[in-house]
Amino acid sequence: MRHRIFGLMCTLVWLTLGLPAAAAGEPVAQVLAQIRHVFRSHEVPPYVSYTIQRDQMTDDGLPDLLWSYTYRVWFRSADRAALGRKRFRGRSEDLEFMRPAFNEPRDPGPPTADLFEPAPVRPTFGGQPFDRPPAIPEIGAVTSYGELDYRVSQMKIEGMLLHLWLFPLRDAERNRLRELWVDSGTLELQKVIATDRLYSLGGRVYMMMDTITMGRVEGRPVVTDIHGRANFADERWEAGFDVDYHFRDIAFPSELPLWYFEPPSYGKHIAEAPQ
Repeated sequence: MRHRIFGLMCTLVWLTLGLPAAAAGEPVAQVLAQIRHVFRSHEVPPYVSYTIQRDQMTDDGLPDLLWSYTYRVWFRSADRAALGRKRFRGRSEDLEFMRPAFNEPRDPGPPTADLFEPAPVRPTFGGQPFDRPPAIPEIGAVTSYGELDYRVSQMKIEGMLLHLWLFPLRDAERNRLRELWVDSGTLELQKVIATDRLYSLGGRVYMMMDTITMGRVEGRPVVTDIHGRANFADERWEAGFDVDYHFRDIAFPSELPLWYFEPPSYGKHIAEAPQ
């Protein structure tokens, strides 16, 4: 009886704070586990098409034309292969094979990326091989409610959102989440702060902090905007680097031609290439 009364009191306290019913009376770690579970419960689409726009500024505050560009991308989830075409002044340029990914020396993506996935142990430099696809975890099979990667250091209600601060329990560079905002009723992600890496032409790697804004397309959570900031020194206000990515025109085709993901075939299919 005492245990039941204690549990009821905990539930009432949590509900008074405005927490979602799914989280009432449960340890904070389980709230995080449920947020991850809700995010990963959405079916991964086999294909994603989208436009990614990269905006970068010079030290003088002017648009950096060399590193500001727009690509149209057709992505295959099974092996993370993609066909990309740079857009310049309304015209599509050459076909390019790519593997969009966070924490890699390339553009982030796709907008349906698993934000709970750890960063790679080692970055993939040089070419992006099309014949050695990386292993893909089966997201839909994740059912564990244990928490081995993060400790929730603080949690509070902010309007209609639940705000969590996360501390990595191990592998801080790989377990990249630092803050989450979720809908307090559905536990769907709304905004994320996560670490990332900036790979410079000189070979140095700087840690970045990404602010990721989420949206919905056909009921699925998608990344719509990323603002990244990397400081070139440990001091917070030292010179640094800012970059913005915008994901637009997101769609989920039911199928795409196989040759999109076979670079040796690009030449003979140029006449039928997507724009």
